[in-house]
Amino acid sequence: MADELTEEPTGIAERARRRDFWRADGSAVAVVALGGALGALARYGLAQGLPGRPWHFPLATFLTNVAGCFAIGVLMVAVTEIWAVHRLLRPFLGVGVLGGFTTFSTYANEVRQLLAPGTIVVAAVYLAGTLICALSATFAAMWLTRAGYERLRRARKGTR
Repeated sequence: MADELTEEPTGIAERARRRDFWRADGSAVAVVALGGALGALARYGLAQGLPGRPWHFPLATFLTNVAGCFAIGVLMVAVTEIWAVHRLLRPFLGVGVLGGFTTFSTYANEVRQLLAPGTIVVAAVYLAGTLICALSATFAAMWLTRAGYERLRRARKGTR
């Protein structure tokens, strides 16, 4: 009987949990949503500029994902190793803009569509090529960003 008196009515705890979430994380949700909209608009623009043809290599999606992975490599090194940034910059750019820009769901769907007689080779090249190029772009961007920053740092110090 005493336990019944100390329990919170249903819903009060849930409302408090939601309120606490929005107080703590609401700004992050907002910047991810804004960044996602901007990234999706950029992807749409690229797709309009490079329209695909059925049963052909999806160049727009390939370039989008490789460029997005390159940008993610630069961004992650910049915001974790080089600069001290505002806590919302990484979710805005990394999760929002670049998450909205890159499109691995479209990539998977395009690979599935290419798995038909006569386009199996295109599907295989697209499947493997995107993964290899996207990962290579990420690692190259990380290396180039670190090397470029180190060169800049040495130039500022006057050493080689």
